[in-house]
Amino acid sequence: MAAAAEVPVAVITDDRAIHRRSFRNFAAIICAGGRLGRRPARPGRTVGKDLGMPRPRIVIVGAGFAGYAAARHLLRASRGRAEIVLLNPTDYFLYLPLLPEVATGILEPRRISVPLAATLPGVRVLLGHAGAFDLDARTVEWADPEGNRGVLGYHRLVLAVGSVNKLLPVPGVTEYAHGFRGIPEALYLRDHLTRQIELAEQATDPAERRARCTFVVAGAGYTGTEVAAQGTLFTAALTAHRPLIRDLPRWLILDTADRVLPTLDPRLSHSAAQVLRHRGVRVLTGTAVEQAGPDGVRLTNGEQVPTRTLVWCVGVRPEPLVSGLGLATRDGRLVVDEFLNVPGRPDVFACGDAAAVPDVIHPGSLTGKTAHHAVRQGRLVAGNVAASYGHGQRRAYRHRDLGFVVDLGGWKAAANPFGVALGGVAGKAVSRGYHLLSMPGNRVRVVADWMLDGVLTRQGVQLGLVRGSAVPLAADDRN
Repeated sequence: MAAAAEVPVAVITDDRAIHRRSFRNFAAIICAGGRLGRRPARPGRTVGKDLGMPRPRIVIVGAGFAGYAAARHLLRASRGRAEIVLLNPTDYFLYLPLLPEVATGILEPRRISVPLAATLPGVRVLLGHAGAFDLDARTVEWADPEGNRGVLGYHRLVLAVGSVNKLLPVPGVTEYAHGFRGIPEALYLRDHLTRQIELAEQATDPAERRARCTFVVAGAGYTGTEVAAQGTLFTAALTAHRPLIRDLPRWLILDTADRVLPTLDPRLSHSAAQVLRHRGVRVLTGTAVEQAGPDGVRLTNGEQVPTRTLVWCVGVRPEPLVSGLGLATRDGRLVVDEFLNVPGRPDVFACGDAAAVPDVIHPGSLTGKTAHHAVRQGRLVAGNVAASYGHGQRRAYRHRDLGFVVDLGGWKAAANPFGVALGGVAGKAVSRGYHLLSMPGNRVRVVADWMLDGVLTRQGVQLGLVRGSAVPLAADDRN
């Protein structure tokens, strides 16, 4: 951000001093009735900035599902009596569940990119990456996209740094596979699929044609299943006017589990598998990629698959930043209690994929890394941060899943709202209704794109905006 480029070292030092002064004045603010979300206790008394005191600063790192929800609800609770700072690498919240529709030409990328500044008025948005944390001094070092660095003091810290692609020690994967976690990967995949179809049409070698028209998805979870289901419709549309290769596209989806969508309701798994097979997708369970190369992949069942496309959707792992905090972790996730508070650090909270949130409904286990949990944890952490200032009572995280939706493209979807299994048009209606209700913005634009896709053919052109070298699978290890 422009503001970051203008922050000299002297101002950074002042920021720490402001942090110390503001912390010393916490008791005065509370006694004056300036607790988050409450009016002054007695008429005529003013608090916070009216007393010449800096407002308490709450820093949220990450604007995914958890971080965005936390910022939104803290903004409502504070009513301007706290400074809320949101540090994020992008200036938008990404509605990740609709990313496959960007990759297959249904939605334009800005439709699922909700601007932070416009939807969180009153929140100070800093564009950049978090670096080192000094939890004793209560400071965060950060850098903006142009390399300018700053130090940010805080009174409460909310870590919602999310997750990155899960890497496995498979030869060739980091060189020849591409992940699917953001807008750049989706734009690259759309161009890549289009390019392979176009190059297959002009190839003279039948073996090369088949290889370019073969697409492998590793991982049959939520993302992988949707990519394969949506992708097969996209390549069918691309070859509809290319008689030479019209019948060549084939998709493979593989997973080490015994079924697709292994973590969801078996009924959803069965419905999704039926749709995939009906569209000609080859489903290989109990199978993984053993080695990847420029001309194909070798599977653990011994099969060699000639292909130029390997989409890596084997799952996610916590953001590597967590491991450098010097705090306790479990399975790579930051240990927190049921109130989403880091033990021994009453001023530090964590939520979302990077937090090891105990599942009080299933003692001994952790909550899953899903958007459902992340949103609800973000809301709860906002309330518990407010409670730490004396506004309301803190609550433990407790959540029962009300169901999941899996959009399979076309008029197909699988959903189980309140445990009722739905498929076909009914499942599609529930799926799209759920997404519209869950999106914090851009709903009209999304509906408009859906309507246009229903009556117009998709534009199968390459834009060349993102090259493969710009979205390497191992890029998430930058920290």
